[in-house]
Amino acid sequence: MATRPLNAEAIPVLEPIELEATEAPALRPLRGVGSWTRGAFALDVAMLAAAAVAAQLGSHLAGIQPAPVFWLALYSAVVMLVLRLRGMYSWHVRVQPLDDVRTVLTAVVLAAMTVVSIRVLLPGNLDEIGPQSLRLLAFSAVYLTAGRMALDWTQLQARRQRELGKPTLVVGAGRVGRLAASRLLEHPEFGLHPVGFLDKEPLDEAMLPVPVVGASWDLEHVVEQHGIEHVLVTFSTAPSEVLLREIKRCEELGVGVSLVPRLFESLTERLEIEHIGGLPLLTARKTDPKGWQFAVKHVIDRVVAAGILLLASPLFLFLALGTLASVGRPVFFRQPRTGRDGRDFEMLKFRSMRTSSEPVTLPDLPHDTAPGGVEGDDRRTRFGTFLRRTSLDELPQLLNVLQGEMSLIGPRPERPDFVRLFEQNIHRYGDRLRVKSGITGWAQVHGLRGRTSLSDRVEWDNYYIENWSLWLDVKILLMTALAVFQYFTRAE
Repeated sequence: MATRPLNAEAIPVLEPIELEATEAPALRPLRGVGSWTRGAFALDVAMLAAAAVAAQLGSHLAGIQPAPVFWLALYSAVVMLVLRLRGMYSWHVRVQPLDDVRTVLTAVVLAAMTVVSIRVLLPGNLDEIGPQSLRLLAFSAVYLTAGRMALDWTQLQARRQRELGKPTLVVGAGRVGRLAASRLLEHPEFGLHPVGFLDKEPLDEAMLPVPVVGASWDLEHVVEQHGIEHVLVTFSTAPSEVLLREIKRCEELGVGVSLVPRLFESLTERLEIEHIGGLPLLTARKTDPKGWQFAVKHVIDRVVAAGILLLASPLFLFLALGTLASVGRPVFFRQPRTGRDGRDFEMLKFRSMRTSSEPVTLPDLPHDTAPGGVEGDDRRTRFGTFLRRTSLDELPQLLNVLQGEMSLIGPRPERPDFVRLFEQNIHRYGDRLRVKSGITGWAQVHGLRGRTSLSDRVEWDNYYIENWSLWLDVKILLMTALAVFQYFTRAE
């Protein structure tokens, strides 16, 4: 789709849940949503101008004639047009720096190809076209990427501090509405700050994270009273004609509207819309875990795993010697885990703890909590603690990838006893087993590690499976590397 879906990477799951009543944080006056989008446009123009100047000033030193100003202007115009068409100057619920960088690189390449194609067809010195275009492309890619990364980082910080965002009204105080409001409160980086619910018949007002501020026919009054800038329509008992009237009125008032569709669990980002007259038909294209895409993914997994092992062999040897010195033999910890299609395998890790003198029993976990961390007595060595905190104890799983038992990216594998338990109690847990387990995954790079919500982890894992792409794998690898880098910089 051309636009990014509302919180598509965190689609709610309808399993039995208990939401505690929470007090919404006090909202400061929110300003500047429009100014941020205008600022993004101005920043890109400034970065393109700076890139053009830098490319021109150093041309003679590189033995290249400076490009004519007309072509510089045309190149910049094409870049800005592509960025505009790709939605880079619109408000988005999710700020995604890596996706923005990909869009910037796509824009500069398309602009360079356009300018080169036109110049080749016109009379002139063909020998200078290539060097001039490549130089401008390189400078603009670096400058635009740096500017966009800085802007995205600043915007994320402003959202997390609740200094930037849209006061949001949630239509429907049912279970999906409660879940949506709770998630927006937990994650202010989405930029939608729930003010209240609009519902004539809420399920349980005492359990709502924000108050009910009106009924269906109070929309215009509530929008004006609370300064609402965005409306999120979930499920309610209001008739369809009432909801349609509310949406139309929001459009007239200049208020943004987002919808949580029925049967949302079956939707993916690859969504096609066709019409029978005025009746839309939505078709969700899902990636087949048994299809050729995942077959290609598994080949790439093994090639990349072999390359990483080769490059990291000195580090691998150092960690093996450190483990041997701290806990002795064996160097590897082997534990049964359940992988693709319910098949068990032995997952490898560097040992980080001394051998227990007593049998370690499975922990008694709270409802909807994944296992993780240290179980029983803390028997970690100092070196083992370092391995755990940096996740370097997971490095031997590259051998599991080479053997075809695991993938680089995928749902984290769990012990067979827990798998049997979770399949009975957690909605769609068994769907995770459609693909090979991974060393890192979409849930892990979003903080769902250790003893965190299991249903959230299942939800994100299934999103990854159903929306898989090579770019998504690359993005997860980059986010994992960034997390490890941030650990070392904090440690320093």
